[in-house]
Amino acid sequence: MSLRLPPGAIIGIIGGGQLGRMSAIAAARLGYKCHIFSPEPDSPASQVSYLSTIADYTDHVALHRFAEAVDVITFEFENVPADGLELLTSLKPVRPGPGILRLSQDRLQEKQFLNAIGIATAPWREVRDAGNLTAAIAELGLPAVLKTTRLGYDGKGQAVLQPGEDPAPSFTQLQPKPLILEGFVDFACEISVIVARAENGSIAAFDPVENRHKHHILDLTLAPAPLPLETLAEASKIACLIAEKLELIGLLAVEMFVTDTGVLLVNEIAPRPHNSGHWTLDACYASQFEQHIRAVAGLPLGTAARHADAVMKNLVGPDDMATLPAILATPGLIPHLYGKTEARPGRKMGHFTKLFPKGSLPGEFGIEAAIKV
Repeated sequence: MSLRLPPGAIIGIIGGGQLGRMSAIAAARLGYKCHIFSPEPDSPASQVSYLSTIADYTDHVALHRFAEAVDVITFEFENVPADGLELLTSLKPVRPGPGILRLSQDRLQEKQFLNAIGIATAPWREVRDAGNLTAAIAELGLPAVLKTTRLGYDGKGQAVLQPGEDPAPSFTQLQPKPLILEGFVDFACEISVIVARAENGSIAAFDPVENRHKHHILDLTLAPAPLPLETLAEASKIACLIAEKLELIGLLAVEMFVTDTGVLLVNEIAPRPHNSGHWTLDACYASQFEQHIRAVAGLPLGTAARHADAVMKNLVGPDDMATLPAILATPGLIPHLYGKTEARPGRKMGHFTKLFPKGSLPGEFGIEAAIKV
């Protein structure tokens, strides 16, 4: 279905988190209104949107009314129940499509798809029972990572199995089944590429970035990733190929491991704006959120070129939020807060960006000094 929304049209967003918030702000710049569907009162996205529906994702009556009130539907997180998604798809265009969402919800389907189109991943095996786990360990060796196939994020839903340890407790604890065992990758760094694809097949990929984590949560993003040009070009090529094979309309984040020898292994994909793309708000002519809205609304994509290098730092929980006064008082740091009132441990409360002239991203000591508050 061809679609090009006029100014004043209403974009429905499933999910009320910070990704929805920043998408709604981008939509407003382009003349659109957003209607948020979330079970959370006073969600970050609803604070900056035209309308909000507060209801459970399984409430089909509320979903039906929501669909009637919008012109197109997108989402800001993957864990939308399948039944609700099918209902929405029968009523209004959903972008990206439900098939892409289902694939990204299931690590087994995701790995199978990636390998089928020739994309390398870490070695993996499906684990449905204790016998599967024993066989998978024999084939892949230890250490290895045992993961849920659904509902995992920020290190949740997974356990590292070490040599000499009994894997049974981890197998019992991780739910739901089946699980997936991934061979351990001794990688040099983790990178991601965010790519937008429009209905007409045009593609715009942001520069690959390096991601550094703390306690399994993204801490720093370096843009661009300080890697050889041929590695960066190959990463972009992989991300664009995945978007094409998915026939994506919207935004896709592709996370990859880079081995010591420069081999790229795709870890996972997310068909939505992504934490590792927040730097684009300040360092690019069109941010990841604007590109997402452009694709969903049927507009031409903007340029994904950056006008500056950047470091993005997440603000997580009470410890990072305690530095907010210093961040606000430090020239050159660009803060973005998400409107969340309770700074719980592990909760993403905001981020800040530090820009550098294009081509002058500093080394380790320079980065540390630039973001120190």
